Amino acid sequence: MQYGICPLSIVPLRFAPSNESEMMSQLLYGEHFKILEERAKWSKIRVAFDGFEAWVQNKQIQKIDENIYINLDTQQPELSADLIEFIVGENDELMPVSIGVTLNVNTYLKNRYDGTVVKSILPKENIVKTALFYQNSPHLWGGKSPLGIDCSGFTQMVYKLNGYKLKRNAAEQAKQGEALSFIEESEAGDLAFFDDNEGVINHVGIMMQDNYIIHVDEKVRIDRIDHSGIFNAELRRHTHKLRVIKKII
Repeated sequence: MQYGICPLSIVPLRFAPSNESEMMSQLLYGEHFKILEERAKWSKIRVAFDGFEAWVQNKQIQKIDENIYINLDTQQPELSADLIEFIVGENDELMPVSIGVTLNVNTYLKNRYDGTVVKSILPKENIVKTALFYQNSPHLWGGKSPLGIDCSGFTQMVYKLNGYKLKRNAAEQAKQGEALSFIEESEAGDLAFFDDNEGVINHVGIMMQDNYIIHVDEKVRIDRIDHSGIFNAELRRHTHKLRVIKKII
């Protein structure tokens, strides 16, 4: 088995080994992974944090030995808490990184980060505060940063910054936690899941106080939520059909 880390700000993870293939997710700086299959220009990897599997260009990753992988896997993650900051390289060159990148690799890459760091499990009350950092970030299928993010990338990153693990896709996240029977039982920080006409879960958002939800619909936005689903006041209609609310924390 071979192992690697992401040494760049953001790297696309694709469905197939081609630049023309759909971007399914992203690696952020510092994330580590196992290499499942290696080809001349591409490798299929499994991300350590959430088990997500996809293809990445070999030129955009850096291999590490097994001992470093194990050390990264057992350490408490140190994450950047600034919306946008810089990683400073060995020769003082700058690389911009977004909130939520993993800083534990700095020792191995001989980099440093002088911004704000979070490395502890935070109370559930902090979930919504973190979510508001991403408000108005544009929607990007497969994205995980404030410069472009999708619904499940948004919930995953918000939870990650507070010390909790979520799977990558909404349908997988919906399998985590405890289901609530009524919307009135929910608390700020719980996750609400929504499905399509075939019953497939395809959307997720974070519950707020007083029947509001923060989620990604063209951008990270706040809308009303009721027993039917998300109500967009600008469109004057429901846009997403509620399936279940889950208590993860």
